[in-house]
Order: sequence, then C-alpha cells, then structure tokens
Amino acid sequence: MPFADVYPAYANKVERKNRSVGELHEVISWLTGYNEKKLLQLIKNRSTLEEFFGAAKINPNASLITGSICGVKIQEIEDPLMLKIRYLDKLVDELAKGRPMEKILR
Repeated sequence: MPFADVYPAYANKVERKNRSVGELHEVISWLTGYNEKKLLQLIKNRSTLEEFFGAAKINPNASLITGSICGVKIQEIEDPLMLKIRYLDKLVDELAKGRPMEKILR
C-alpha cells in the first residue's frame, strides 16, 4: 500500500482536532528522519509503506513509544514494518488528542 494512500487520513485526523499539517510533518520527521522535501517526494512518488519505512532512519527514542493501537500493545508487535507503522499511528493519535509536542517527541 502506498504511503500516499495513508497520509490523507493522518492529515484529516489532526486537522479535525485543530492541529496543523506542519505539526504532522514534524512528527513524521522526528520518527523517520525525513525532511519536508523528502517526505513530499515520497508521497508524490507513491512509495509503498515498505519503501517509506525501509529508507527511514527511525529515531532511536521510538522505542519509548508505548501504549495500545487497535487493542494491540505496541511493545508486543514483532513484525518490524508493522511496529514502525504503529509507532506513527500512535504519534498521530497523540497529536490529534492535543498532547504537547515536547511530550510527543520524546
């Protein structure tokens, strides 16, 4: 599945909760190491989730992201790709819930 198919849902979710796309990009950048230009290029090129996360330099503090997504504890996810996807899901949820950026970006 292309990241470009998932991205609009993230953007809509945060905007509905009065957060900005800029804040979403900051969260994605923190997790993946991508700058704005690279992120937009990956979206435009319709990179798959495997390609998107495969080329990312995942933040070493990502392991501090805990909790549950869809009833599954993040720390119990064994598949490396699914773990990265759920990290991003959790960060987007925290952003949408109004959590301060300094707490989201551990």
